[in-house]
Amino acid sequence: MAEPTIRGMVRLIQVEVRDTPDLQPDRAAELLNKLTALLGNCNDSIREADLAYASVLIRHLDSEEAANRAKIRAETTPEYQRKREARDTKDLAVELIRSLKYYLKSKQDEYRYSGGMA
Repeated sequence: MAEPTIRGMVRLIQVEVRDTPDLQPDRAAELLNKLTALLGNCNDSIREADLAYASVLIRHLDSEEAANRAKIRAETTPEYQRKREARDTKDLAVELIRSLKYYLKSKQDEYRYSGGMA
């Protein structure tokens, strides 16, 4: 069995947050912790993907082709797709983190104003 990817782990959290009608605060906090831990992995993935894409772009630029055409050609490669996926995964993780923080804050306020806390 293959090890889950960062993208796959973030996607599973996204689906759980989206499809759970009454996400419990404890579970939301757990998902928030997991996402923040994954941010470092996202950054590592972005660095690796940027390096791979840069080498492809250099090859295309060195082919004596016009720079704009070389860039377009480089953007049709798997390395560019990986670079975009890495950045998009981080963006998704950051937005999920923001969403979960807001959700937990609203639940905390709801609990406080309902008389749950003295």
